[in-house]
Amino acid sequence: MNAQEKIITRLNQNLHICVGLDSDIEKIPKHLLNYNEPILEFNKIIIENTYQFAAAYKINFAFYEKYGAKGFEIIKQTLEFIPDNILTIADAKRGDIGNTSEMYAKAIFDELSFDAITLHPYMGYDSLNPFFSYKDKINFLLALTSNNGAEDFEKLKTIDGNFVFQHVIKKTNEWNKNKNLGIVFGATKIEELKENINSFYDLFILLPGVGAQGGSLDEVVSVFNKNKMNNYLINISRGLIYSDDTINFGNFIKKIIIEHNELIQKIDI
Repeated sequence: MNAQEKIITRLNQNLHICVGLDSDIEKIPKHLLNYNEPILEFNKIIIENTYQFAAAYKINFAFYEKYGAKGFEIIKQTLEFIPDNILTIADAKRGDIGNTSEMYAKAIFDELSFDAITLHPYMGYDSLNPFFSYKDKINFLLALTSNNGAEDFEKLKTIDGNFVFQHVIKKTNEWNKNKNLGIVFGATKIEELKENINSFYDLFILLPGVGAQGGSLDEVVSVFNKNKMNNYLINISRGLIYSDDTINFGNFIKKIIIEHNELIQKIDI
């Protein structure tokens, strides 16, 4: 299955939760510190308890790169735990001049075999095209992010009266010739979501910010339901993976993701 088939299959099953593996050794259950690789064991237990109910997994590179070569080995081993039919997203936020991006793309898609990646678009098309050329992968471009700093650049108005993030969405649609593009749009920006959702068309939408950052699952799902759109992933990281710190944390996380899925199915317009 290519990346598009993986995500569409899960979305058609009404599965929309992307599990964010922002795995921090300072926050994982303390009993795991007795293992040789505590982070790897933590990820393994989360995946074992969520893979039936998750639409995707997003691995935040920052939490692994801090360990250098060992961190990349943990990423590779974590990917082995994820079933082949579930989308894997490298939250690496790459984007550089063309030949550099080509190397990044080879690292993420060829060496590590991720299905998707997050990219920042501010160096333009030539910095992104090496990723776009992988027609069987998905690329999520940062449009409007969930953090407060989104106001600094993403919400600057340009001379035509539109925001920078709106230009990103427009360009992403123009570049989506292979139907392998999406955008990152913060779940904390609910009013902007309502105002701009009609410009998303057939892009895949990755929405971080539900849970610890204050985004509302109910509100996000309601907006997509109202617009009869099903092409979205709601990423939940800290609000899910650190929801319990006992020896039974895996079962607790399973309970939470099942409850999220049930809630999504019940939400009306």
